[in-house]
Amino acid sequence: MKIAIISDIHNNLVNFKKVLDYCGLNDVKKIICCGDLASLEMLDFLNDNFGGEIFYVFGNMDNDFLRKHPFENETYKKTKIFRNFGEAKIGESRIAFTHFPEVARKLGATGKYDFVFYGHTHKPWEENVRDCKMLNPGNVAGEIYPATFAVWETENNKVELVKINQLIYD
Repeated sequence: MKIAIISDIHNNLVNFKKVLDYCGLNDVKKIICCGDLASLEMLDFLNDNFGGEIFYVFGNMDNDFLRKHPFENETYKKTKIFRNFGEAKIGESRIAFTHFPEVARKLGATGKYDFVFYGHTHKPWEENVRDCKMLNPGNVAGEIYPATFAVWETENNKVELVKINQLIYD
């Protein structure tokens, strides 16, 4: 199964649409968003334009719409929402996801997870902490670093970094 790992969208609708078009054309079944959609409109756009399951953890740029919409039941449309970090079992892999690298490092160091995904720095990064693969998919917004996201193929645990400016659709 293919899962897109995204972060730091910062209301960049043009790039976000490219990501969601890629997901639709490449049979991506789930999206894990590591924060900073930055508005409720972007969360709505994600739900309206992606047919699969969505996991979302809040980032520092989500504070305004988090205060306005507390999401008390932890689900919004098709999105499972987490405040500080989320965790799930996908296939045989135990995963966690958060926005902040320091939280990710602590999660990875517990030994409980095979993968920990995070964002915030906007820089694509991959490293191992103990037996845990830590992955930052970069940023969809294209701020500071080029716009990227990651696709995880769960059957073989391969992760591919996708450069958004190289996606061309007719």
